Amino acid sequence: MNTCGLGHDVVDVAAFAEQLAEPGSRMRALFSVREVRQASDRARQKNDGEAVHLAAKWAGKEAFLKAWCDYLGDAPYPFTLDNFPWPEIEILDDSRGVPHVSLGKGAASVFQTDYANSAAGARYSSASDNGPYAVMQERRNARSAQRSTIGAGSMPHIHISLSHDGSIASAVVTISVE
Repeated sequence: MNTCGLGHDVVDVAAFAEQLAEPGSRMRALFSVREVRQASDRARQKNDGEAVHLAAKWAGKEAFLKAWCDYLGDAPYPFTLDNFPWPEIEILDDSRGVPHVSLGKGAASVFQTDYANSAAGARYSSASDNGPYAVMQERRNARSAQRSTIGAGSMPHIHISLSHDGSIASAVVTISVE
């Protein structure tokens, strides 16, 4: 497998808990019902606060967004921070407690379109200057070339790892293709 996108995020749990508890806050609306339910269940099982588990899920959402942007390289981003479908990017645990990224219908459709376009090489251009971003551009061009050799039948795999310790929650996401 080739890694084509990498994202990492760290969340201060105490500050995140304050945002959740703030009157009129919309933070909770950025999570799906299933994510909130899982965080509540996990908090009861672990005898700790719901905020720490939602903070880890939030770090996962942010890490996924960063990995997706890294995957796209210099192609246009399909969303802005204002219209990103946060509740559609679910960070859910399976029956063994292993986290996975689950994309809602709209987000999955855009992600698949981005993948199809990048695999075909349709949205990537090469850099011709040697400016200060040449190294970054060369890395993006290498990823674009790598994606153009991917078989039409393959789809990207999203891998996620969540962690929290004390006042910090963290997540790493990779997007890889066969």
